[in-house]
This record gives sequence, C-alpha cells and structure tokens, in this order.
Amino acid sequence: SVQVRGLCGTFNGDQRDEFMTPEGDVELGVAAFANAFRAAGACPALGPGIPDPCNGFPGSREHAEAACAVLMGPAFQ
Repeated sequence: SVQVRGLCGTFNGDQRDEFMTPEGDVELGVAAFANAFRAAGACPALGPGIPDPCNGFPGSREHAEAACAVLMGPAFQ
C-alpha cells in the first residue's frame, strides 16, 4: 500500500508510479498528472506543452536560481 503520494511522488523507490493521481491511476504525461490535482476552476488546465514558469513572472528566474544555489551548495551535500 502507498503511504505517501502527491505532486512529489510516492517515495517508494519505484519510479514507475511517481505520477499516481488521487484516484490511484498512474498518468504517463506531466500535464495529465498535474491536471489530476487541479482544483476545478482554480486555475486553467495545462495543455500538452508545459510552459516555463519563469516566462510568466519577470525576475523569477534569477530568484529561483539564487534559491536553488543554496540547496545545491555545501550545506546540503
């Protein structure tokens, strides 16, 4: 039985079921998987092409790269 599941996966060491939906189905594509967790009407459904999140928010790429640099730095190795 799966103890953990969601947008971060199942954390069971089996990558074949990482895209498990709330209904217990396994999606093959990222967009279908993400849409399974979408609250109806809360945001638009993703199409087959996943947009780059940094393109919608100017300055986000620099902020994300700075935040990720901390995670990739010596403190987390």
